[in-house]
Amino acid sequence: MAEETALFVYGIVPSDVEPTENASGVGDPPAEVTLIRQGRLAALVSEIPLDTPLGRPADLRAYQELLDGTAAVAPVLPVRFGTALDGPDGVTDLLATHQDRFAAALDELEGRVQYALHGRYREGEFVAAVLADNPAAADLAEQVRGQPEEVTREQRIRLGELISQAVELSREAETTRLLEALGPLAVASAPRAPSNEMDAGYAVFLVDTERAEEFIAAAEEYAEQRRDLIRARLLGPLAPYDFADAHELVG
Repeated sequence: MAEETALFVYGIVPSDVEPTENASGVGDPPAEVTLIRQGRLAALVSEIPLDTPLGRPADLRAYQELLDGTAAVAPVLPVRFGTALDGPDGVTDLLATHQDRFAAALDELEGRVQYALHGRYREGEFVAAVLADNPAAADLAEQVRGQPEEVTREQRIRLGELISQAVELSREAETTRLLEALGPLAVASAPRAPSNEMDAGYAVFLVDTERAEEFIAAAEEYAEQRRDLIRARLLGPLAPYDFADAHELVG
């Protein structure tokens, strides 16, 4: 009995795009990625068994690597991770039904890629700054220093709350600083929710490839200016996950 399969859909591209050589997708072993074309559009897909559990880190990594690699050479409209359709007819129906919307979105993405700048506070330096500026926090830190946790539990909880509040306030200001520094060099920008309790500024940017070098230089300057307090990491070029989602155009 033949194994039942579905088509995992990664993203939508112009119909003249070709998959990169040896492009691989989700699964174990990684599946071959192909294109299904319909009119002006094409979908990047790979075949997966219907009973394949998705969501492993390796699957998400394969999905992102394929889309990021595609975005480096052509506009791509990401399709939400985990989307699978019954077969080629389901994919061509999707492309035909939303041809105009998808094509317009790809036109907007032509020559543009996403970057993300993720900052995280250097914990020791940040806590030291909080204690220097907040007498109540400094007093609590003195009370718990060298004392058993079970004896100073309440003080430690209160100190943790004060530091968390300071992080939240500082993060808001840092994100504003980040957007003001890099936003003017981008077509669009947006803050991202923190992924860690010590996250500082975290934002994403849609950037014209013609201005990419200028944007990267500005990001490096920002990171250098804040290096004493923040570890900043620039990610990209990426597919425009935060600025284009095929699911948002369906309906």
